[in-house]
Amino acid sequence: MKKSMIFTFLCASSLFISCSNDEESGNSNFNIPLVDGNYWTYDVNSAGTLSRDSLYIVGDVEINSKTYKKFQTKDDVATGFYSSSLRNNGVRKSGSKLLMTGNLSLASGQDLPINLDLSLTDFVIFNSNASNGQSLNSSPVTGTIEETYQGYPITINYSLQSYGGETLTTFTSSNGDIYDNVKATKIKLNVKVTTVQTIGSITIPITILAPQDLIISTIYTAENIGVVYVNTDTNYSINSTIADQFGIPATGSQNQKEYLDLYMVN
Repeated sequence: MKKSMIFTFLCASSLFISCSNDEESGNSNFNIPLVDGNYWTYDVNSAGTLSRDSLYIVGDVEINSKTYKKFQTKDDVATGFYSSSLRNNGVRKSGSKLLMTGNLSLASGQDLPINLDLSLTDFVIFNSNASNGQSLNSSPVTGTIEETYQGYPITINYSLQSYGGETLTTFTSSNGDIYDNVKATKIKLNVKVTTVQTIGSITIPITILAPQDLIISTIYTAENIGVVYVNTDTNYSINSTIADQFGIPATGSQNQKEYLDLYMVN
């Protein structure tokens, strides 16, 4: 793993910190096939590196007295952002919404330099009734993560929100595949990273990463099929002097695309 990505993935942990949402009945006419035995396989292109994910619904799981469909991946491995997010987690439908609960293990293909065991509770990942740009959760999920990097105490302040995207009668994926009745969802993670340096009796605060949208992922869901395409961008920019001090590049950028290939839904 390049050092340029360490703060990206430190901050990515905030994507699934615990949050809760009010129950709403909504319009459930947009069919999302959450049925035991359903599966989806994805071709994943991570900045030119190709891989393949297989995502399955294996049955029911009860969490906090609520019943979810449990998702797993083949051989318990995933490289794509979407499949790795759902792996070993529970998803349930509430009206027009899909809510996810469980522990996140980030994609094994990303070779994280740290171990991350992250929890979430009923985070809204989809709402078929949401208008373009509408927040899916009642308020942004905010919080602080404390880490240590190269002996420095790192403080990560984050703000996460998911949004409704376009509603499309026909959608053409960037690989040319065409789907009908598609709804997009966008996830944005805004992050600030700071540290402190002590010189004698003086403590100096240092901003490593000024507040910026670090991760933007757009997920396209087709009615009666499920997620058919995911485009995830990770970008950051650090003051060059600070970057030199920590031995990491001043800028970083990564794009990942996940294309639905084979699937079976009931």
